[in-house]
Amino acid sequence: MNLSSLKFNWVLACLMLVGLTTQAQTLNLSDPLPEDQRVRKGVLENGMTYYIYHSDVTQNAASYYIIQNVGSVLENDDQKGLAHFLEHMAFNGTENFEGKGILNTLQKYGAVFGKDINAYTSFDETVYNLNNIPTSDGLVDTCLLILKDWSNYLLLTDEEIDAERGVIKEEWRTRQSGQMRIIQQNLPTMFGNSKYGERIPIGDMDIIENFDYKALRDFYHDWYRTDLQAIAVIGDIDVDEIEEKIKTSFSEIPAVTDGPERYIVQIEDNEELSYAIAMDEEVTTSNISFSINHPRSLKDQTVGDLKEALLNGMTTSMLSARLREKSQDPEASFVQSFVSYSPLVLAKNQLSVAVYPKPNMQHQAFTDVMTEVYRAVKFGFTPAEIERTIAEFTTSYETQISKLDDKSHGAIARAIQQNYLENETLTDIAGEFELAKAIFASLTPEEIHASFKKLYTPDNRTIVVTGVEGNNNLSKEDGISILSTIESDASLTAYEDAFSGKTLTDGVTIKAGSIAKTEKNTEIGATTYTLSNGVVVHYKFANKNANDVKLSARSYGGTSLLDEEMYPAASLVGALVQFSGLGDYSMTELQKVLAGKTASTNVSVSGTGESISGSSTTKDVETMLQMVHLNFEKPRFDENGHKVLMENIDNYLIRRSENINEKMGDSITTTLYGENHPTRRIFNKAYAADMTFERMKAVYLDRFANAADFEFFIVGDIEASSLEPLLEKYIASIKTTSEKENFKDNSTTWVKPNIDKDIYLKMEDPKASVRVLYKNAIPHTLKNELLANTLGDILTLRYTETLREEEGGTYGASAGAYLTKRPVEEGIITVSFDCNPDKVDDLTAIVQEEISKIAKGEINQEDLDKTLTNYLKEREQSKDYNRYDMSLLMNFYREGYNMNDPKTFENIVNSIKISDVAEFAKTMLKDAKSYE
Repeated sequence: MNLSSLKFNWVLACLMLVGLTTQAQTLNLSDPLPEDQRVRKGVLENGMTYYIYHSDVTQNAASYYIIQNVGSVLENDDQKGLAHFLEHMAFNGTENFEGKGILNTLQKYGAVFGKDINAYTSFDETVYNLNNIPTSDGLVDTCLLILKDWSNYLLLTDEEIDAERGVIKEEWRTRQSGQMRIIQQNLPTMFGNSKYGERIPIGDMDIIENFDYKALRDFYHDWYRTDLQAIAVIGDIDVDEIEEKIKTSFSEIPAVTDGPERYIVQIEDNEELSYAIAMDEEVTTSNISFSINHPRSLKDQTVGDLKEALLNGMTTSMLSARLREKSQDPEASFVQSFVSYSPLVLAKNQLSVAVYPKPNMQHQAFTDVMTEVYRAVKFGFTPAEIERTIAEFTTSYETQISKLDDKSHGAIARAIQQNYLENETLTDIAGEFELAKAIFASLTPEEIHASFKKLYTPDNRTIVVTGVEGNNNLSKEDGISILSTIESDASLTAYEDAFSGKTLTDGVTIKAGSIAKTEKNTEIGATTYTLSNGVVVHYKFANKNANDVKLSARSYGGTSLLDEEMYPAASLVGALVQFSGLGDYSMTELQKVLAGKTASTNVSVSGTGESISGSSTTKDVETMLQMVHLNFEKPRFDENGHKVLMENIDNYLIRRSENINEKMGDSITTTLYGENHPTRRIFNKAYAADMTFERMKAVYLDRFANAADFEFFIVGDIEASSLEPLLEKYIASIKTTSEKENFKDNSTTWVKPNIDKDIYLKMEDPKASVRVLYKNAIPHTLKNELLANTLGDILTLRYTETLREEEGGTYGASAGAYLTKRPVEEGIITVSFDCNPDKVDDLTAIVQEEISKIAKGEINQEDLDKTLTNYLKEREQSKDYNRYDMSLLMNFYREGYNMNDPKTFENIVNSIKISDVAEFAKTMLKDAKSYE
């Protein structure tokens, strides 16, 4: 076939693919993008911007955001860390909510700090959020008042500032690691030696501990002002009513007319390649980042900008797919590599190539990856690659449009944030898709090629290396030499892609079965199909989330039925399946076969069972069920895939060898179970050596031998009339036996019932990690399950108040209590936190004291009310999502109760008293096994 006919056929395929069989739509690239009419946007006279968006994805609830066009890059030299410090202070007293008033007020209505109530600080922005707050009980006005206080009415008292210094220091301590120290060393080069490189948001701990109150108040008064603020209200609200409330209340905030200019920090161009390398004793694997910076426009976006974004997205996606394919070769010099084009900072976009070399192969990995990059620069992309990518982008658009009413508050807020901070258009996605189809239809391979060549410029280049002591690390001279050699290599040839036109079940003979019995369950609105091969499928139609179908198949057994030497192989058998592919296709080929389809399956083996989970859009349910069929009938075990997996594991073993958190985990394991426990082993070379190809294959064939031993659950917006013939074809056709399995008790015991041990490790930045656990035999009932959850959540509230707020001793303590049902019925209490090593004894004493107080009945009724209200709120809100119906189905048939019956949840929650929680805690502690 000559080149001109190849191009003609490719363009024709694209026209058919996007549904344009007539002349392509004429595009004016200077036209503005279509705007989303669902968003109400306005600007008050004082300069504050507001956004309002009605969404009933979660009914009777709304989310509230304040977006501050202010971040750490605006700090003066004596304010490093104060943008982030100020974010913390917003939760420590405002004009209308003194002290912890914001938290105390919203927690009474079921909101949880850190989950529903949170904030973050970045280089260029600070964003606060109140998520999924009920719209009843006047809470709309309360939340708007909180946003108003966050805008202009923080108290910033001396006492609260001083109390927060310790919390910030402990947040720094918790986040500090070898990898973080690497980032801090490389930051100046990553950001072109601009101010960004000196303003990591956590800040300078010397400043945090010693700054004058005035420095924080100056930053607040300079930058927290209405012309740099936007508020957003998203949820089940009346848009007109909210707009009137905003205009009435927020217009009262005085405008600042003499504030400093909100400048944009620039990253200067560089002709010579910039380079940085950093190393740390705790970091034992290398990575390389090659990047090229490009100017970023903040002007109003046009159709031309959309076209450029689509081209950039397509080319980097295609190149990443090539690199992913190359990494699947066991002889590859790198574990992983990908290419992206995205914003770096407000004024810069960045083409970025990430390279993760295999041990001591930095030079070869950089050479191999950059050869692929330059191959695309020199020759472009194949028609088959382009066709698959357009199919993927088209499917993505169609899925977004179908799920428009299901878009989460967070996703809506992110789009609003980009509009306010970066002038990204809030587009009408359906209108944008029409433009995208026209763009796809008019594209030529030459134009796609040219767009990538445009990104690969000779200037504004940077190489940042995470090195390893003792390795042959990539130097600046090495990087320049490798790039020069590649770019002058006349022998370089174009990429070849011979894969096309294949489907998942090509060459697979499927003999359909039938539905032997259909039973309707009016109690929960479900249908149970018993298929001719004995497989049982429970199905429930649910369209709370459109175009969304989930599958889960569960069987009892798991590792409890395996010999102990097979445990390592079982732990990653799902990864072998992923690296092997499916049916007749390798992992790389499978991704090409599935291009333009949204369907996936995953397999796993646990201690007591095995499972296959699946997900798809409604139109791709058939593909998902084909994959399930092949998982049972034609699983693929690829020895090359196993080699690649083991090379990844080898790299992981090197990476974890000096990782402090991994060492802590290993120390806890050996302290509890001894050095050589057969089923509680440390993940080391000996463990990995037992993950042989033959063992992993044997585990899979053993655990997934009989589909009739699995119970299938399908929930989503696929009608029974469409699902039934697919079940007959793909599930009823699976060969089965009549054998049924159950798990065995494979629980393990500690070396002794009560363990108290201090473990010392060398660290660059000293940190103590405290882990406390109690466990005891407790009958598994629904009430006990809720009592355990209540105990854990009350402990979290108490530790936030004592360990964090009163002591300033930790960034946060994670506390929880839960029950296990299989293989044994047991109750567990866990507490974990990081802190200054000097404070371990004092803080641990508080941990024990609070648990003892609860067992004695010293429980604040307010804490109990907050906790129980949260359970009721979250249960009610969960009913707006398909995943609730999946839980309903699985609990009904596998656990024997109806979640819709108030007796199984609401009545229990409403009946819980202080005495119940105290008695449960007392029972948990009596003769409990424990470690500290």
